[in-house]
Amino acid sequence: MEDLNNIKILVAEDDMFMQTILQEYLGKTYRVQIVANGLDALAQMQRGDIPDLVIADLKTPELDGLGLITQIRISDFFNSIPVIVLSGEESSAKRIECLNKGADDFVVKPFNPDELEARIKVILRRTGKLKFYV
Repeated sequence: MEDLNNIKILVAEDDMFMQTILQEYLGKTYRVQIVANGLDALAQMQRGDIPDLVIADLKTPELDGLGLITQIRISDFFNSIPVIVLSGEESSAKRIECLNKGADDFVVKPFNPDELEARIKVILRRTGKLKFYV
């Protein structure tokens, strides 16, 4: 099986509690880097630290999740990076807006960490970063 520790996940999340949960849970399997907002996430990528997947909170200061998705999708360098949106927003309209703007998935907080990891693996398999094992 692949070494998932080589998979880098960049998380843009301003809530310290959520940062801790994501670091503790996903950090067991992946290399997780956490920044407080979309602007810091974008700056990190522009410095050449390119993740395999981005998890973006919808409501972060300076550059929110939708803004980050937009910047990733218009970039010739970053547009293939998959993005999962995390949000306390449960409206179908918001989920549709995020998916139409280029999010690969949308997960509502609070979430089951096992489900989040399953969704991450689906995206990594689809992008060829992870093989499927029966």
